Amino acid sequence: MSENKIPYKVYLAENEMPTAWYNLRADMKNKPAPLLNPGTGLPLKAEELTPIFCEELVQQELDEDTKFYPIPQEIQDFYKMYRPSPLVRAYCLEKALDTPAKIYYKFEGNNTSGSHKLNSAIAQAYYAKNQGLKGVTTETGAGQWGTALSMACAYLGLDCKVFMVKVSYEQKPFRREVMRTYGASVTPSPSTETEVGRRILEAHPGTTGSLGCAISEAVEVAVKNPGYRYVLGSVLNQVLLHQSIIGLEARTAFDKIGVKPDVIIGCAGGGSNLGGLIAPFMGEKLRGEADYQIIAVEPASCPSFTRGKYAYDFCDTGMICPLAKMYTLGSSFIPSPNHAGGLRFHGMSPVLSQLYHDGLMEARAVEQTSVFEAAERFARTEGILPAPESSHAIKVAIDEALKCKETGEEKTILFGLTGTGYFDLVAYQKFNDGEMSDYIPTDEDLARGFAGLPKVPGME
Repeated sequence: MSENKIPYKVYLAENEMPTAWYNLRADMKNKPAPLLNPGTGLPLKAEELTPIFCEELVQQELDEDTKFYPIPQEIQDFYKMYRPSPLVRAYCLEKALDTPAKIYYKFEGNNTSGSHKLNSAIAQAYYAKNQGLKGVTTETGAGQWGTALSMACAYLGLDCKVFMVKVSYEQKPFRREVMRTYGASVTPSPSTETEVGRRILEAHPGTTGSLGCAISEAVEVAVKNPGYRYVLGSVLNQVLLHQSIIGLEARTAFDKIGVKPDVIIGCAGGGSNLGGLIAPFMGEKLRGEADYQIIAVEPASCPSFTRGKYAYDFCDTGMICPLAKMYTLGSSFIPSPNHAGGLRFHGMSPVLSQLYHDGLMEARAVEQTSVFEAAERFARTEGILPAPESSHAIKVAIDEALKCKETGEEKTILFGLTGTGYFDLVAYQKFNDGEMSDYIPTDEDLARGFAGLPKVPGME
């Protein structure tokens, strides 16, 4: 298709929306290491996970062989409220950068939750409802996941208990109020409502919290309350499975206009957006059908990929969850209260960790002020105020486009615009007022987190 015929936005028809999720693990030669029971050090069995997660989600979590999972019709019908989402050509940003690169973004912010998180929230809530459960518990960092889950639970008539990282609870009160509007209870974490929360507060008085803390509290409440299960918005295999709809739609849209990306970029905190965006493209790469440069972008304040260790670790600060082999800073590591709350998890998805370890993707850590400079540039050219998390991907997309300007290469760049930043105005205010700072943990800071890594015989 000729250049002048490529539209600003590529939309798929309703009948072009994927009807099955893609399980990337089915195409991985080196499978992610199994979850371990922290007591025995042995791989977890399904029956050990069902007290925590819904039964169908446990099956999805452990399945490494089924390539496609049909999307239930009720979930497809819900998706049609806001999907398919558009693939957008950033013509105005390209012009501002004076680059020969072609920049595209997959925009996931066209729903009330403001992010891609709704793709998995409705799936997890659906399976909880089908199991006859009363409700679910979860954690949330910046609030996008908690908002998405509260929407999904309201739609299906489920109770929703959210533990929100304390710093985000205080910085983003309006995100909290959206959750409450949808019927969720929202508790700042760590709290005095759980045993693990009280223990964390005793060990770290005045802490601003972390996703690891909030996970521990949510799991405790789920396990202790009959009729409840815990659900998670990132990291887990099941979440990346649901989020594959992002990449599947993106690939179909590119096929529709006869374009193929060279570089694919996504922000990385736990891995849900990045894993979903790259899934079908990485599948092609694994099968030897195509090659792509894939870049994970994380905050320099929480650099699990770029400075972490590839080891078994707890997924939560309270050390009550299974052990996962991942790039981690240690479950006791509590990052600085930066404004990309969704990227403050101490570890990374086991799927993405394995792919990174195998050299199939790269990672970059970027500082907060440079991220907001990129966000401002994007907002002024493309007309969307991006979420701080998404802006990490924008920063590196701009960097790559400027490299093309220097070399004259006409690369096609795709990045994930995971959501909008309209609830992140405190962060934008600090940036505009010159009050934003960059915090990079020292080697000593990281050493304290690494010191707490569990010793698993034969699994280091």
